[in-house]
Amino acid sequence: MLTVAELAKRIGAELYGDSSINIKAVGPIEAASKDDITFVANDKYLPMLEKTKAPAVILRKRVEHLSKSQLIVKNVNAALIETLKLLAVEAKPPKPGIDKTAVIGENTEIADDASIGPCVVIADGVKVGAKSAISAGCKIGANSIIGKNTRLDFNVAVYHNCKIGNNVIIQANTTIGSTGFGYVFLDGAHKLIPHNGGVIIEDFVEIGANCCIDRAKFGNTTIGAGTKVDNLVQIAHNVVISKCCLIIGQAGIAGSSKLGDGVVLASQAGIIDNVSIGDGVIIGAQSGVAHDVPAGQKMLGSPAIDYSEEIRRITLVKKLPKMAQRLKELTKRIDKLEAAKDDKK
Repeated sequence: MLTVAELAKRIGAELYGDSSINIKAVGPIEAASKDDITFVANDKYLPMLEKTKAPAVILRKRVEHLSKSQLIVKNVNAALIETLKLLAVEAKPPKPGIDKTAVIGENTEIADDASIGPCVVIADGVKVGAKSAISAGCKIGANSIIGKNTRLDFNVAVYHNCKIGNNVIIQANTTIGSTGFGYVFLDGAHKLIPHNGGVIIEDFVEIGANCCIDRAKFGNTTIGAGTKVDNLVQIAHNVVISKCCLIIGQAGIAGSSKLGDGVVLASQAGIIDNVSIGDGVIIGAQSGVAHDVPAGQKMLGSPAIDYSEEIRRITLVKKLPKMAQRLKELTKRIDKLEAAKDDKK
């Protein structure tokens, strides 16, 4: 709990109103309680402020005659992140050491201050770096490497010969390094192509729950530094994702595709195999990319085309029922005119 005055000081805000109010949490405008602070990052929500139960609000600019404490900041989203950190319920840090129920293979290197939780299985030749936490139920395959200050949540599976960097977070039930979906049809049956490569996850990557990142046929499937992957994402064999990309829930990337720096894939976007996506490209939700996309493009639709063109197409499609009705009316009028001409002949 913090007073509004304490919070304003911690986030560098200019405070107007009662400074003694106690704040326990952050809440959205429509659902905030009397113990919450709320926020407005978009001016269209300003009219809702008088109705919210929150006694204080974080804003970009002061609102005159508002009966709430106002914390004025340059960047609402940055202030919100800091506020959430300050008011977060602190999780109990994992204890260094190896739980007695863990199974540890031969020739492993586990840092003294790393934490290995209950029922963890670590195969031969695995390395776990300083201050890393391997939570209950995780399995790490032979010769894989986990860097420093990395966290694997419950039941994460890391197959053999995978390399995970420093300051990485992988949430529960995600699988790293499973065999990719690569088959050829031979002698009347689908034959699996051996996948002898690995997976490299670079520093400061965050991966959500229930994701699947396949190992490469040869070389490595690679997730670049600073990339953030949402829940339920499929990344296929030999995919290369560059630095600081955002891959949002239920997106799928087929084998050997390459994403440049700062690419954004919105929810349920799909990329076919062997496609190259340039730096800074944004692919809209439910879009299907079937060809290379140059840097800086914004794409939407299936198949994905230029965002502005797709929006125009969607707008026109919405007008089709009215246009069809109008066409029917015009056709009737023309038929009547033609009939009248025939009568005069």
